Amino acid sequence: MPRPPGSGKPKGYKAPQTLDKLAAREFVREKVIASLTSLLDAQIANAQGIKYLVVREKSTGKFSRVPKNAAEKLNPEEEIIEVWEKDPSVQAFTDLLNRTVDKPAEQVQEIEHKGGITIRWQESE
Repeated sequence: MPRPPGSGKPKGYKAPQTLDKLAAREFVREKVIASLTSLLDAQIANAQGIKYLVVREKSTGKFSRVPKNAAEKLNPEEEIIEVWEKDPSVQAFTDLLNRTVDKPAEQVQEIEHKGGITIRWQESE
């Protein structure tokens, strides 16, 4: 049944908190799009497995990550350079595929049932 004129909120009305949420979503969308190339590269690297340089100080045994270009400047008598690797991330790979090829449809398994179902109340003893 149609509403009488002047009752309720006008068609297309959006509450102030909805407008704030839409503005925030657009702000985040613009920031993500601006960084899309580096974000995709990082996600692909994560899906493939990540390698990075680690330095261990001989005296303390403390490990710290170093950028690739800093490896040439290290003193080999004081520090040991090791390459550590992070295993490939199946979750990152799945997420990339779902966003690229679409999420696979969930399979519904039908079960055939012959006969009837009887429901009765249990009697308390």
